[in-house]
Amino acid sequence: MSVGALRAPAEPLLPHPTAILPLAAAENFDVAPLLAGRRARFHLTSIYGFARLADQLGDEAAGDRLALLDELERELTSAFDGEPSHPLLRRVAETVRECGMQRGPFLRLIEANRRDQRQVRYATFDELLGYCSLSANPVGELVLYVFGAATPERVALSDQVCTALQLVEHWQDVGEDYARGRVYLPAEDLERFAVCDDELGASRASDGLRNLLTFEAARARQLLDAGAPLVGLLHGRARVAVAGYVGGGRAALDALETAGYEVLGGSPRPSKSQRLVAALHAYRTAA
Repeated sequence: MSVGALRAPAEPLLPHPTAILPLAAAENFDVAPLLAGRRARFHLTSIYGFARLADQLGDEAAGDRLALLDELERELTSAFDGEPSHPLLRRVAETVRECGMQRGPFLRLIEANRRDQRQVRYATFDELLGYCSLSANPVGELVLYVFGAATPERVALSDQVCTALQLVEHWQDVGEDYARGRVYLPAEDLERFAVCDDELGASRASDGLRNLLTFEAARARQLLDAGAPLVGLLHGRARVAVAGYVGGGRAALDALETAGYEVLGGSPRPSKSQRLVAALHAYRTAA
């Protein structure tokens, strides 16, 4: 499979960006782009589009998903070293050049989706955190590059925020993930709270599952609060955007709690206005 194959107009291997960018803008934490400037929004949407494309190939694509992810990596190489053929990767190339980004975070996003092809359960919470370091943390690092703020201290705080956001999405989507054959709740925690697989596929959450999710949500909130000082280390639009992530995460956790951790009949999510209010609070209360 060659990069040149993408130039054939009949059957492109990778989805066109018109099928990706609207989905990238519809995630839980889309308040941040709304609060950023026009050029920053372009770069943020490029990042989210790439992450969404990698997820789409790893979660939804028909055929050989590993081969498609290899093709995406070849296109990424072209974005850094040449001229990619895929329209979304040409957009990413523009973002990479303007923001001085490294390829490592993009490669980790691809690797997260490769891991999804061979691992569908996690034995321990630490193992799940390792997965989040591939699937979520690179996005935060790239966002800091967009704003010229990617120092080691800030990236370390961003990692905690992004891991928390990824965990929240996993807890919202327990039923949906189980239907796809994936369980992100650590096996050690399922055993601790005596929750069996049948309960993950039920129509309503059992008391045991609700107790487990209360425990996991507290862990996510602790990580989010630990990373929240990042907002106070930033200025201007960077501060506004990251406050959007922190506030969005807190609003999502509040929505889970309000729903009584009922995640099997749907995925509890806050409204856009609730996310915006929480983002403004995160901005105003930053140290």
